[in-house]
Formats: sequence, C-alpha cells, structure tokens
Amino acid sequence: MRLILNIIWLIFGGLWLALGYLVAALICFVLIITIPFGFAALRIAVYALWPFGRTIVDKPGVRPGALIGNIIWLLVAGIWLAIGHVLTAIAMAITIVGIPLALANLKLIPVSLMPLGKEIVPVDGPGVPTASGFPR
Repeated sequence: MRLILNIIWLIFGGLWLALGYLVAALICFVLIITIPFGFAALRIAVYALWPFGRTIVDKPGVRPGALIGNIIWLLVAGIWLAIGHVLTAIAMAITIVGIPLALANLKLIPVSLMPLGKEIVPVDGPGVPTASGFPR
C-alpha cells in the first residue's frame, strides 16, 4: 500500500514539493553561512519525494544552535514551503483518494517550518518512538 501511495504522491505533488526544497537548498549553498540549512533542505527534499513509510523524530540531546537556526530558517524559507504544503494539501483533499496524500502534506508542515534538530527515520526501523515514548 505504501508503494502505491508513494507513486501517486510523486505524480500528484511530491515532485514539485521536492523541487521547492531543492531550490531552497541551492540558495542556502550559495550563501556560505547557510550551508547547514541547505543540508536540512536536501534531507526534506528526499523525504518529500517518498514520504510514506518514514516519519520525523527529534534528534536526542539539547541543541541550542538548532533553535536559533530554525528561527532564521522560518523567516527565510520555512514559511513559504509551509504555504506550499497547505495549498497542495487543499488541492489533494478535494478527492477521496487524495485525502491520505493531503494528510502527508500536513505531516510535512512542522519539519518545513523547523527542520534543524529533526531526523527522518523508517516507520519500522530503530529510533522510532513506541507507545511508551522510548525508541526501539
């Protein structure tokens, strides 16, 4: 089922969203000081291409630099990428088949706003929080 959802996602919006993240990454790489943001944008671009079967978790440990970086990212690129996700989610939610895709778009909004200090992991893999809150 994940394969089918990922293929439909890729055709009906995932490719365009990933290109948006790729453009953001390229802009960040041009401006030398924002290279860490570029790497975060590339991680999210790959996730935006194939989101089903993976999830986003917080990296362990205190990261004060990530908070400052996330605020800068939010002002520079995050808000625009989040708007893209909202618009794409609305367009996908028009049909019944598109509702899971719209929910996946909504799942991407928090990481598009604050990507630093996050990690993308497989749903069935290690590091994913269980019902108790502890990773496997």
